[in-house]
Amino acid sequence: MKKIKHFLKKLWKDEEAQGATEYILLIVVIVGLLVAFKEPILNMIKQKTEQVKSQVLDFK
Repeated sequence: MKKIKHFLKKLWKDEEAQGATEYILLIVVIVGLLVAFKEPILNMIKQKTEQVKSQVLDFK
């Protein structure tokens, strides 16, 4: 019984995979936000590139 208790305590305190799990969850959240807001993001990028294009053409 002591061995099982010691094993469970050791397992509870083990944090080796915690960092990888946090990074995976962070990536999942970011990808989810990108998918959810795909159209507004693409529209904003399109507007900004058009602004830069017009400024470059006006500069010539």
